[in-house]
Amino acid sequence: MATTSSKSIIEKLLEFLGISNTDKIQNKDNLLIGQCSELKDISSFENTQKKECAFDSRERGVQTVKLSQIAGSVGGYQDFDEQFRFKSPVPSERFTSILEAMRCGTVLPPVKLYQIKDEYYVLDGNHRVAAAKKLNHDEILATIIEFIPSSETLDNILYKEMMEFCDRTGLPRSIKLTEVGQYDNLLEQIREHYNYIKSGSDNVNITAASDGLTVNSTPSSTPISTFAAAARDWYKTIYQPLCSIIRRSNIADTFPNRTLADLYVYISVGYWKRKRPAQYGIGLGKLIPSTMEEFREQMSELNEIEYPEMKQNITAFVLMTARAKNEYKIIEQLFELDEVVEIHSVHGDVDLLVKIKLSRDLLSSDAEVISNFVHEKMRQLTGVLSSKTLIPGFSRIKPI
Repeated sequence: MATTSSKSIIEKLLEFLGISNTDKIQNKDNLLIGQCSELKDISSFENTQKKECAFDSRERGVQTVKLSQIAGSVGGYQDFDEQFRFKSPVPSERFTSILEAMRCGTVLPPVKLYQIKDEYYVLDGNHRVAAAKKLNHDEILATIIEFIPSSETLDNILYKEMMEFCDRTGLPRSIKLTEVGQYDNLLEQIREHYNYIKSGSDNVNITAASDGLTVNSTPSSTPISTFAAAARDWYKTIYQPLCSIIRRSNIADTFPNRTLADLYVYISVGYWKRKRPAQYGIGLGKLIPSTMEEFREQMSELNEIEYPEMKQNITAFVLMTARAKNEYKIIEQLFELDEVVEIHSVHGDVDLLVKIKLSRDLLSSDAEVISNFVHEKMRQLTGVLSSKTLIPGFSRIKPI
């Protein structure tokens, strides 16, 4: 009788929720324990391995891994949902004991993970990973074996180039490029930096820190003596400062399909290696030293907030003719624009003299930025008949 009553209640609840007996819930009794039959499995390592043709492996030792990057399991993927929660309604004693040990701060052995590109799969330690996720931990200690994709897709070619670059330099896998062959340019920069230091031009000491990349730029009795140490110094004193300058300039907004590392290569190789002259406007030399080592020396004396801005201000004068009946309306509309600093109604061949101040990044031209602004913000106003833009070549302004 109790069972019949229980099922009757469930049937009424299903009817109230608009769920049929045979639709999404196959076992209605699961509703009592909050289980759903449509929980998705975590990813299978074997399926990903076959898809990527990833059969060659390398041992990566013990590392800290973000739990968000653990995508699946080698053998137990059918036991967990996509959030790495047990599908079984009753947790095992082993899971309960591991969960309690983690709550108490007990140090547990590293889990064992297989890695394919940026995803990890649990070989040993499913319960520990599930417990860490249950406790909202961000990372877990793991012994890693990486499987290398062999299929010749562009994504895999770039990944293997990045992996070889990081293996050679010992740098973190945060430098991601989208063009094949560009990591060679970075290796060349590091090699030049290493030779510069070895030549006795500079002494730099690298000390241990939590990120492994802390650099003392002052002369030291224990200078850099290895290529990997020079790579870490390059990363901290050259790569990161220039990337910070690029990031703050918002240049990346102009190149939505490129990474910050792509822009670093484009700017640094063109400026420091190829000595590419500026085709227009102000050059990088006004803001950034002409050699990599001079740049490093200059950045070592600045805090990040003091890094130069990769922007240039532009002043231009726009002469406009307009219909008489629209002139005052045009003046009001122009005055609302932040870039317009002065407006004068004048007599003669033109009706309005407008002074504008714009800013551009160092990869754009004055003409391009001014032309876009005048066309989109000024010439479209009702009543504007024509315009002529004057760009000062040289200016002197008396202080007021």
